[in-house]
Amino acid sequence: MAAEAGGEACAAGEPEDQGSRFASVDPSGVGPRLFFQRVPEGKVVKNRGHLDVRVGTGLVGEERLAALEAECARLVALGAVRERLLYDGNDSCIVMQDIEGNEFCLD
Repeated sequence: MAAEAGGEACAAGEPEDQGSRFASVDPSGVGPRLFFQRVPEGKVVKNRGHLDVRVGTGLVGEERLAALEAECARLVALGAVRERLLYDGNDSCIVMQDIEGNEFCLD
């Protein structure tokens, strides 16, 4: 994966951006992009890093929900914990926790 820092591309293995944001992208454009951004507030209760894992890109309704549920089942088998489903009949998101209790969303 190549890295994108502050809008500029960096070669893989270079130090992370020392600014306020950093992204790791798949150079082929097929895989997901991880975007990291510093925030001013300190950790109070929730983890400061929160990932939204894109699973149902371009899908809506029941088709999107089915894709999220399938990925949720796969991650639960690996040790993740399902917290709750947010679903309004069209858009959906599943809130989960990793094995260390850090919250993330299947989006």
